[in-house]
Amino acid sequence: MTNIDIDKIITLAPSPAYVVDLGRLRHNLAILDSVQQRSGAKILLAMKAFSMWSVFPLIRKTLHGVCASSPWEARLGREEFGREVHSFSAAFKESDVVELLEISNHLVFNSFGQLERFRPLWEKEQGRVSIGLRVNPEHSEGHTEMYDPCAVNSRLGIPRKEFEGRTLNGVEGLHFHTLCEQLFEPLERTAKVFEEKFGTFLPQMKWLNLGGGHHITREGYDLDGLVELVKYFKGKYDLQVYLEPGEAVAIGSGILVGEVLDIVNNGMDIAILDVSATCHMPDILEMPYRPDITNGYAAGEKKHTYRLGGPSCLAGDIIGDWSFEKPLHPGSRVAFEEMAHYTMVKTTTFNGIQHPHICTFEPETGVLTVVRSFGYKDFKSTLS
Repeated sequence: MTNIDIDKIITLAPSPAYVVDLGRLRHNLAILDSVQQRSGAKILLAMKAFSMWSVFPLIRKTLHGVCASSPWEARLGREEFGREVHSFSAAFKESDVVELLEISNHLVFNSFGQLERFRPLWEKEQGRVSIGLRVNPEHSEGHTEMYDPCAVNSRLGIPRKEFEGRTLNGVEGLHFHTLCEQLFEPLERTAKVFEEKFGTFLPQMKWLNLGGGHHITREGYDLDGLVELVKYFKGKYDLQVYLEPGEAVAIGSGILVGEVLDIVNNGMDIAILDVSATCHMPDILEMPYRPDITNGYAAGEKKHTYRLGGPSCLAGDIIGDWSFEKPLHPGSRVAFEEMAHYTMVKTTTFNGIQHPHICTFEPETGVLTVVRSFGYKDFKSTLS
């Protein structure tokens, strides 16, 4: 992670705390805006990755809206972002469709079955809500099957064979989402396969959504290639092109500040923190994923090696093994990097463990602001 004064943040922040650096957020938005201006694409924020709505006023100055995966996300996007709302789910209840038709600009279905089942509802809203279908190009670029929408027997997106004999009356757009934390080249390959399979339908469409998983703001991303790809589809098919990254908005902007509570030894030194893998960084257990730690190194590389674990009763609440130049002790601060996306949106209050504070840091003034703190009432209100 670069361009963040982590040393200053960990001295100012309470623990535990998610801290988002506003300077880095502006940096990412400037890159995304350049892509929009050069290509004509509209970029949306994928709320499933980053829904910190207190910074929506900053993000909406640049991005055109949000994409939502549920009525609750869509409602939050409508209330707090206030621009376009694009909604998709693998399947909807009828009550979901009724609610989403009231607050969405685009509504994307995952099957012809749902498109037709709810046709009487959405046809009443044509002209106000644009209807789309998510397709599956059946071209896999994913490295982890759990996160690959094109994995064998995937439930996400409609394969080309399902289009035979189907009507597209009322459908105005196609959507595909096949990437996860990837650079431009996988998108380029996927777009070629998509066009070969579904290009015949594009002349009758008004828009094309290239989905998310694009690490547009990551170093090494081929921005020129992305711009040319968008311009190609816009020019050839007279379409509005959408992109809906989540991580790219928040890459490099957030850290999770934690504190050592105790050091124990059972064959090795173990530091127990006030942050938890299962509660606060679930991707560590799901993917698995290993975050970077500021001034932390691979186990054995430096003099002092520790296994870092959370305070929960889950035996597997292990964040990982790292080494440090200086020994840890109760009260030592640890900063986990890349903790803005897929963290706050996935946290739990398992064991009643304290939810981290949510903070912003303004590098231009050096001011850290605690935007939200959580207490017992928040924990109790999630239960009955």
